[in-house]
Amino acid sequence: MSSPADDAEQSAYSPKPLRNVQRERLGPVESELPRRGERLSEREATSLLRSLEPEIVNFRPTSRQPGWLMLFGALAIAVTGVVTGMYFAGEPTWRKMLGFQTEARSTADVLPPNNAAPSAGASVAPASRQAAAPPPQTALATSPQANAALPAVAAAIPAVSAPAPPPAPAAAAPALVAAVEVPNGGGPTMRGVTNTEVRFGISAPFTGAAKELGNQMKLGIETAFSLANDAGGIDGRQVKLVLADDGYEPTRTANTMKQLFEQQQVFGFVGNVGTPTAVVALPYALQRHALFFGAFTGADLLRRDPPDRYVFNYRASYAEETEAAVNYLVKMRHLQPSQIAVFAQHDAFGDAGFAGVAKAMRGLRGDDSGILRLDYERNTVDVDDAIASLRARKPPIKAVVMVATYRAAAKFIEKTRDSYPGLIYSNVSFVGSTALANELMLLGPRFANGVIVTQVVPAVDSYSTAILKYRTALAKYFPGEAPDYVSLEGYVDGTLLLEGLRRAGHKLDTESVVDAMESVRNFDIGLGTPINFSQSEHQASHKVWGTQLDDHGRYQPIDLQ
Repeated sequence: MSSPADDAEQSAYSPKPLRNVQRERLGPVESELPRRGERLSEREATSLLRSLEPEIVNFRPTSRQPGWLMLFGALAIAVTGVVTGMYFAGEPTWRKMLGFQTEARSTADVLPPNNAAPSAGASVAPASRQAAAPPPQTALATSPQANAALPAVAAAIPAVSAPAPPPAPAAAAPALVAAVEVPNGGGPTMRGVTNTEVRFGISAPFTGAAKELGNQMKLGIETAFSLANDAGGIDGRQVKLVLADDGYEPTRTANTMKQLFEQQQVFGFVGNVGTPTAVVALPYALQRHALFFGAFTGADLLRRDPPDRYVFNYRASYAEETEAAVNYLVKMRHLQPSQIAVFAQHDAFGDAGFAGVAKAMRGLRGDDSGILRLDYERNTVDVDDAIASLRARKPPIKAVVMVATYRAAAKFIEKTRDSYPGLIYSNVSFVGSTALANELMLLGPRFANGVIVTQVVPAVDSYSTAILKYRTALAKYFPGEAPDYVSLEGYVDGTLLLEGLRRAGHKLDTESVVDAMESVRNFDIGLGTPINFSQSEHQASHKVWGTQLDDHGRYQPIDLQ
């Protein structure tokens, strides 16, 4: 048993229960060593010698291997670093790193998927579709989609040079807007105008049931613009067209107008298609004192007395077209006014056409009561209710003045031709003459033969100066495209707008262009009728031409008076 001193000394290094074990392994402590002259027994001597001899121990430290937790941690750090690098590098950079080809969208790409290929004079985009707050743009159009740097990201991360991805499109009825390439030279002098170009926008249907109207209007305007651009442009500036697809739906028009004016920064609007869409587009343009030129509609809301300063029309009104049709039916075909019905779209377009028929009826018989109106809904071909109303009318109707788009008009003719073999069909120019002829010829020659369409331009196969220039330019810039009444109207719109730009001079602004347009008097471009504008007259032409389809699907001129 050890002394208290021994216990106190060992307690500083090990628990008390281990002291005896340690003594066995380490040998006796100093107090147990033999004193001088003391004799040891044999057993004690052997134990003392063993305790004083060093013992070599073969000790190999265990190597530490990284565990699964450490591996996963390292992998997570690596992935986080790669993702962070991609974010700061921008989409184009990391797409190239991963092997994807990224190309800048050409200004001639159209966002709307079924849009016709634009000319070199058009700056367009399909879209993307661009969102209700998009590209593009659209679109325009474009479209149908365009990538643009987000100001908020640019402010937060100054080092970023590539554009950030655009916001996700709205779920309901997105507006497609064309992407516009920023001109390389010359800073902007005002909205839509630089030292090298002037930009105009068009909101029209490039998808949906009325897409041919938008495509043909665009085609005609681009033909006129391309002709001018090849000749050096307007005072050295190229004239560009930016497309926005509103689908012929007023609910989408507010977005397309906003995108064209605020995002694409167009100088003004040219060739917008439709009356129901104009109900939305026109106030937007007027509130901003933006030029609203050559819309493809004959509605009275664009023909106020006195005229709105920033609104100019080329074409005759729907009232003038339907009045010409009613007078033709009564005076040339000897029908009674009570034998004439109106098949009309159930919206502002149909209302405008019906008002023209009513005005003509008042001129013929003193009142417009009792006119049968047969309605159908926009962007549909559901004509069954209209046909039921037609059949219920006694005495039977002998002529129908149609204020309809081409598909609905063709469906109405298809479903009534056999029941009313002698029925006379007449439609206004907005129908889209070529598209209507194609639809009817698919049904058979008997469906097309005799259908009348009033026009606001001369026959496209005539040999007048304006028509020859149009056909030559169309073949040059859009080979394979057939001449069309709608594209011819677009060409005339573009030609008149270019004339106003030339007269306005180099320092372009909206007021100078308006003043220049109001100075146009007896301007003859070979249409057979002179063009006139003034402060009190913003409709260039009041001429209405008559055409009638034959059994080959070709329009033949007829005299309406």
